[in-house]
Amino acid sequence: MSTARLRRSFAVAGSGLSRAWATQPNLRLEAFIGVCALALAAWLRAPAAPIALACILVLSLELMNSAVETIIDLVSPDPHPLAGRAKDLAAAAVLISAVGAVIVGLIVLGPPLLGRLGLVIPGPGGQS
Repeated sequence: MSTARLRRSFAVAGSGLSRAWATQPNLRLEAFIGVCALALAAWLRAPAAPIALACILVLSLELMNSAVETIIDLVSPDPHPLAGRAKDLAAAAVLISAVGAVIVGLIVLGPPLLGRLGLVIPGPGGQS
């Protein structure tokens, strides 16, 4: 792949991300929550990689959801049951990833946060 083509690919992707950032409030909210989760991981000195991957998954699926909605609006400007179903399915993918991200956050950040708050977490067999 030529350097010019690679630069063009990044420019197109950057343009899409910029447009999504400007027009998709859910993307901005999810990014804010992700930054907060990563900041919490840093404060707790917890592993950031699982948190970052979960955030990336949610944001990527939010972008795909926006793309699906845009295509459906283009090809089916009038309400249609199949168009609605496709939009609902794309939104469900974002929801599942967000729930998964919360679960990852609880698993990774929960124990160190409880420890930081001074709450004792029993170890295996009820030992502290």
